[in-house]
Amino acid sequence: MVPAGYMAKRVVARPDWLPAERVSSIYSVSGCVSENFADYINFWKHNGYWLFDSPDVIIEVARENNIDLAETTLFYYEVHDLQLNSGASKSIVPEPSFGTNVSVPQAKVLEG
Repeated sequence: MVPAGYMAKRVVARPDWLPAERVSSIYSVSGCVSENFADYINFWKHNGYWLFDSPDVIIEVARENNIDLAETTLFYYEVHDLQLNSGASKSIVPEPSFGTNVSVPQAKVLEG
């Protein structure tokens, strides 16, 4: 697994339209249901995986832009180094125009 970065998310209860009765909360990396802490792209502090290299960067962005992180949960993400596309393996690499230097946490807990 390759360190991809961090994101502060708003974990939400399962929406009524999702027919999965055993699911209680949504822990989604996408922002469709479980929203990111902000529309962060315009701050240009994300890495090549479109996440953040450390929790400190998220805190800095929030502080500089008066964003309340109180209702968010911090997540650390890792990705597989290969993806399968139409039967062929392809390497997953961060967008090279952004620096990517993820600080790996000392402890990890699998969620979701």
